[in-house]
Amino acid sequence: MKAREFWLLFSPSLLIMSALLILPLARTVQWSFENVRYGTPGTFVGLGNFADALTDPRFHRAVIFTVAVTVVTTAILIVFGYLIATAVNTLRLTRPLVLGIMLVSYVLPNLVGAVAFSWLFDDNFGGVVNRFIGLLGGTQVLWFTDQVPNAILVIANTVWQMLPFAMLIILAGLQGVPVELREAARIDGANAFQTHLSVIIPTIRGVLGFVTLISIMDVLRLFDVLIPLSPQAETIGNESIMLYVYSVAFANGANELGLGSAINVLTILLILVMLIPFIRGIFKEAKAAR
Repeated sequence: MKAREFWLLFSPSLLIMSALLILPLARTVQWSFENVRYGTPGTFVGLGNFADALTDPRFHRAVIFTVAVTVVTTAILIVFGYLIATAVNTLRLTRPLVLGIMLVSYVLPNLVGAVAFSWLFDDNFGGVVNRFIGLLGGTQVLWFTDQVPNAILVIANTVWQMLPFAMLIILAGLQGVPVELREAARIDGANAFQTHLSVIIPTIRGVLGFVTLISIMDVLRLFDVLIPLSPQAETIGNESIMLYVYSVAFANGANELGLGSAINVLTILLILVMLIPFIRGIFKEAKAAR
């Protein structure tokens, strides 16, 4: 392909990416150094917004909660995604049916799925989970007002929504593992667990890294599902970073756009820090494959 043809085909995408990504990012960085109210020009305050954010205990709680949910959720997605993908990979005739049922939670809008999921724990809508706990002799759990149970509720909903995606990508990776490798491991006397640990998992390490990347980025942006799942998020300390940004920058008349922008910049840096090991691993995989 000639350079002229390349730029002719690539320029529309470049313009769209610039308009939707680069320009908003540049404006966010600019506002992070200013005191900005919606509809008025900002005044330069230097690192004041960053200082306010980093010294705010509410921001500290939001970071701790978001990172903890991200780490736990990603680990569950990788482990259970791999186990379910392995089981589905053994199916033949029923595979399309199983995949169709599992993908329902993934194709639902996040907010709709979270509301429906919350009904399982809300006594006003039957509270099936609390009823089951009661049948087992347990006491009622305050899923929406107690910090730890509410965090478990948020993690369970996030796993429920994202597990089909993780499973589907890992399933595609498993189907790409050469049959010869499995047969060679079987001939060498490896059992099923040893085959997965020493043969299959190293072969699809790049796929697992990709699932981890996407999972971390998605969970770190946790926002709208907290509205039905954690209505008292700020009070009980289960406020995500994105919910904190919305509360600071927009909920009170958009008077703190500068502070909200500074928190967004810090969030981007946090995402990069958490993704660096996986990005390096992907680059190493790509370099080794050349």
